[in-house]
Amino acid sequence: QVQLVESGGGLVQAGGSLRLSCVASGITFRLIAMGWYRQAPGKQRELVARITSSGSTDYADSMKGRFTISRDNSKNTVYLQMNSLKPEDTAVYYCNTKWLAMDYWGEGTLVTVSL
Repeated sequence: QVQLVESGGGLVQAGGSLRLSCVASGITFRLIAMGWYRQAPGKQRELVARITSSGSTDYADSMKGRFTISRDNSKNTVYLQMNSLKPEDTAVYYCNTKWLAMDYWGEGTLVTVSL
Protein backbone atom coordinates (compact mmCIF):
# COMPACT_ATOMS: atom_id res chain seq x y z
CA GLN A 1 0.00 0.00 0.00
CA VAL A 2 1.45 3.31 -1.09
CA GLN A 3 1.55 6.04 1.52
CA LEU A 4 2.88 9.58 1.36
CA VAL A 5 3.17 11.46 4.64
CA GLU A 6 4.04 15.16 4.66
CA SER A 7 5.37 17.15 7.57
CA GLY A 8 7.05 20.44 8.32
CA GLY A 9 4.30 22.94 7.72
CA GLY A 10 3.46 25.69 10.15
CA LEU A 11 3.17 29.41 10.70
CA VAL A 12 6.04 31.61 9.56
CA GLN A 13 6.52 35.31 9.03
CA ALA A 14 7.02 36.75 5.57
CA GLY A 15 10.66 36.41 4.55
CA GLY A 16 11.11 33.30 6.64
CA SER A 17 11.86 29.72 5.69
CA LEU A 18 10.39 26.27 6.14
CA ARG A 19 11.43 22.81 5.05
CA LEU A 20 8.75 20.31 4.16
CA SER A 21 9.33 16.58 4.14
CA CYS A 22 7.42 13.76 2.51
CA VAL A 23 8.14 10.16 3.44
CA ALA A 24 7.01 7.54 0.96
CA SER A 25 6.30 3.88 1.64
CA GLY A 26 4.99 0.97 -0.39
CA ILE A 27 6.97 1.94 -3.49
CA THR A 28 10.47 1.59 -4.91
CA PHE A 29 11.29 5.17 -4.13
CA ARG A 30 14.54 5.47 -6.07
CA LEU A 31 12.75 4.63 -9.33
CA ILE A 32 10.06 7.28 -9.26
CA ALA A 33 9.61 10.97 -9.77
CA MET A 34 8.14 12.99 -6.92
CA GLY A 35 6.33 16.28 -6.85
CA TRP A 36 5.11 18.98 -4.52
CA TYR A 37 1.82 20.75 -5.22
CA ARG A 38 -0.10 23.33 -3.28
CA GLN A 39 -3.66 24.51 -2.95
CA ALA A 40 -4.55 27.90 -1.56
CA PRO A 41 -8.04 28.67 -0.25
CA GLY A 42 -10.46 29.11 -3.13
CA LYS A 43 -7.87 28.20 -5.74
CA GLN A 44 -6.99 25.16 -7.80
CA ARG A 45 -4.17 22.87 -6.87
CA GLU A 46 -0.97 23.88 -8.65
CA LEU A 47 2.45 22.41 -9.25
CA VAL A 48 5.25 23.72 -7.05
CA ALA A 49 8.20 21.54 -8.03
CA ARG A 50 9.11 18.12 -9.33
CA ILE A 51 12.17 15.90 -9.13
CA THR A 52 12.88 12.90 -11.32
CA SER A 53 14.40 9.62 -10.22
CA SER A 54 17.77 10.85 -11.48
CA GLY A 55 17.49 14.14 -9.60
CA SER A 56 16.50 16.54 -12.37
CA THR A 57 14.22 19.27 -11.13
CA ASP A 58 11.76 21.79 -12.42
CA TYR A 59 9.76 24.51 -10.72
CA ALA A 60 6.76 26.70 -11.23
CA ASP A 61 7.93 30.14 -12.30
CA SER A 62 6.84 31.88 -9.11
CA MET A 63 8.92 29.49 -6.98
CA LYS A 64 12.16 29.58 -8.97
CA GLY A 65 15.02 30.91 -6.91
CA ARG A 66 13.08 30.64 -3.65
CA PHE A 67 12.17 26.94 -3.37
CA THR A 68 14.41 23.90 -3.71
CA ILE A 69 13.22 20.33 -4.12
CA SER A 70 15.55 17.48 -3.20
CA ARG A 71 15.40 13.81 -2.37
CA ASP A 72 17.16 11.30 -0.14
CA ASN A 73 16.64 7.84 -1.58
CA SER A 74 18.15 6.22 1.53
CA LYS A 75 15.28 7.70 3.56
CA ASN A 76 12.50 7.44 0.95
CA THR A 77 12.04 11.16 1.48
CA VAL A 78 11.55 14.19 -0.72
CA TYR A 79 12.07 17.68 0.66
CA LEU A 80 10.93 21.15 -0.23
CA GLN A 81 13.09 23.94 1.13
CA MET A 82 11.13 27.18 0.99
CA ASN A 83 12.92 30.49 1.50
CA SER A 84 11.81 34.11 1.26
CA LEU A 85 8.26 33.07 1.93
CA LYS A 86 5.44 35.42 1.01
CA PRO A 87 1.85 35.62 2.27
CA GLU A 88 0.72 34.35 -1.14
CA ASP A 89 2.61 31.11 -0.46
CA THR A 90 -0.01 30.29 2.16
CA ALA A 91 -1.55 26.98 1.14
CA VAL A 92 -1.81 23.30 1.89
CA TYR A 93 1.22 21.60 0.38
CA TYR A 94 0.83 18.09 -1.00
CA CYS A 95 3.30 15.41 -1.97
CA ASN A 96 2.55 13.46 -5.14
CA THR A 97 3.81 10.54 -7.12
CA LYS A 98 2.68 8.14 -9.81
CA TRP A 99 3.29 4.42 -9.29
CA LEU A 100 2.07 1.60 -11.51
CA ALA A 101 -0.19 4.00 -13.40
CA MET A 102 -1.84 5.24 -10.20
CA ASP A 103 -1.68 8.77 -8.84
CA TYR A 104 -0.96 9.08 -5.11
CA TRP A 105 -1.29 12.06 -2.80
CA GLY A 106 -0.46 12.73 0.79
CA GLU A 107 -2.91 14.40 3.13
CA GLY A 108 -1.04 17.68 2.95
CA THR A 109 0.65 20.02 5.37
CA LEU A 110 -0.52 23.56 5.97
CA VAL A 111 1.85 26.46 5.46
CA THR A 112 0.72 29.86 6.68
CA VAL A 113 2.80 32.94 5.97
CA SER A 114 1.94 36.03 7.95
CA LEU A 115 2.85 39.65 7.24
